[in-house]
Amino acid sequence: MTPLPENLPPQISEDDRDTAVQRLQDAYTQGLLSHEEMDARLHQALTAKTPSELAVALTSLPDEDAGTTATIAAASGRIRRHGAWRVPRMLKIHSAFGRVHLDLSRAVIEHPVVDIELQLGSGGAKITVPRDAVVEVEALRTVWKDPLYKVRRRSRSGGPKIRISGTMEFGRLKIRHALR
Repeated sequence: MTPLPENLPPQISEDDRDTAVQRLQDAYTQGLLSHEEMDARLHQALTAKTPSELAVALTSLPDEDAGTTATIAAASGRIRRHGAWRVPRMLKIHSAFGRVHLDLSRAVIEHPVVDIELQLGSGGAKITVPRDAVVEVEALRTVWKDPLYKVRRRSRSGGPKIRISGTMEFGRLKIRHALR
């Protein structure tokens, strides 16, 4: 049996890499990076092998605002948000067993793009989005059932973009637009 080398450099997780890419894209949309600079830094972030190499791609960017990311986690039971609640830029929902219901129809949405990351074991999820929202679910990986979502034919422009990603094991995601 061959012994493993003792001084292996730390590895980058996919979450770390995805977070770095998101920060670069946000900096570009805020006008902090030129198109060429964003391309070069994205290449650095995607090819980095160590955390220090990844950090180089993020130099001179403002620190990430902790208030723009929130995590709601439960081992079992229900996760429910409704009414006039403030939606962060990035919302992470983690539940091993239980149902999730997010109602964004009357929520305070201050960001043009809201990312919702679902990490659900068993149990379904229902998300009600504002009437004028644009929804993307292409980054969601489902094991058991595909999401139920009917794209609105006529949608007023100017609504938030809701991007849903993550993994759902045994359960179904149902998305609907608010009626008003």
